[in-house]
Amino acid sequence: MKEQDKIPVTKMERAAKFMGAGVKMGGNYMKYYAKKLVDPNLSRDTLDQANAADVYESLSALKGSALKVAQMMSMDDSLLPKAYTDRFQMAQYNAPPLSYPLVAKTFRQFFGKTPEAIFDSFSKQAKNAASIGQVHLAEKDGKKLAVKIQYPGVANSVSSDLKMAKPIALRLMNIKGKDLDKYMNEVEERLLEETDYKLELKRSMELTQLCGHIEGLVFPKYYPEWSSERIITMDWIEGIHLSEWYKTNPTQADRDRIGQLLWDFYSFQIHELKMVHADPHPGNFIITPAGELAVIDFGCIKEIPDDFYRNYFELMAPGLSDDKPRLIALMRELDFILADDTPQEQIYFQGVFSKMIELLARPFAQPVFDFGDKAYFAAIHALGDEVSSDKQFRKSNAARGSQHGIYINRTYFGLYNMLHQIGARVKSGLPDGHWLFGNDKIAETPVTGKKQKAA
Repeated sequence: MKEQDKIPVTKMERAAKFMGAGVKMGGNYMKYYAKKLVDPNLSRDTLDQANAADVYESLSALKGSALKVAQMMSMDDSLLPKAYTDRFQMAQYNAPPLSYPLVAKTFRQFFGKTPEAIFDSFSKQAKNAASIGQVHLAEKDGKKLAVKIQYPGVANSVSSDLKMAKPIALRLMNIKGKDLDKYMNEVEERLLEETDYKLELKRSMELTQLCGHIEGLVFPKYYPEWSSERIITMDWIEGIHLSEWYKTNPTQADRDRIGQLLWDFYSFQIHELKMVHADPHPGNFIITPAGELAVIDFGCIKEIPDDFYRNYFELMAPGLSDDKPRLIALMRELDFILADDTPQEQIYFQGVFSKMIELLARPFAQPVFDFGDKAYFAAIHALGDEVSSDKQFRKSNAARGSQHGIYINRTYFGLYNMLHQIGARVKSGLPDGHWLFGNDKIAETPVTGKKQKAA
């Protein structure tokens, strides 16, 4: 893949890239409709593929939050045409890398020396490149190391990139600007944290220790002495990414075993730690030659407020649909139903979100759930299509749902998609002693020190 020698870092340069993508898409539309005049049966696939390639090219050049949003969108294969999803998935771990001189410049900035002066060997070409940074293979004292280098200018461009994206989001989501702010602020806060490699290093070391008791999971060791604000050094883990592993046609038993590890990893974080690795895509998971599941990136972490946690999971409690007053109260707490909704709107949105919650909660209600069930995911996509085409839903331009739900829903959606991709059957019921079933003890969250409800 061709390397980049420069990243646009000023607001003017980045805005020009955004505008350039729009101009190219306009040209693609003109070509498509000109051809369609000659051939009325022409498929839209050609247009989608051309637009997807141009948009991805522009976002890849920008890196950072722009490319990160594309990666997030690719996790939902019902949100965009397949051409876009296929392209944007490349942002997970196969984006165009930076050239070595830019990498060496970052090392000189933070260590005062080149990579070769620090390590015994250092690959000049990136082994993996994603939205925020790229990874190089190094060696030191006989140990293989993964060195993650953040792209220049990424941290400083998060806020301005999101401001440029806001008008597009307003059109796509059809909500008031002031209502969108709480969501944009949540996304901005997480993205800024992802560019803080000192924070990521701290969280990585703490969370890998806390999750280390889960048998079958492995984590890299981290090296603070070779890390900085824009560089993180950790053990190199041999293996293949989850999506590549699936293509090797593993047995059902192995699919179930890896799927259970994924489920247990997320269940422990959400229900015990009240903070979660909120970037669940295949590029962050490696299957080792020994068949273990390695987790290699803790950049995006969402801390879960206790009141949100209790309300969110109480919505999934068995029999709640029979207690309409409590159901409505919870939907109000989570902003699914708003104070100025008419009685008719309350009934409508209660029905819509009840269907969504039932689908999300279905795995929790069964001792073993088959995520390979195509009918289940077809129902999820059908509901999404139904809601997106519903005139009453579209004409309501109020923001619905807590801002904390953005990354929690993203976490579950990404987890469910990975489990579906590998066709895993998982013991997915809520953990024993979960507070919904009677246990209401208080525990101190180890990483944050905050008092929170524990499972």
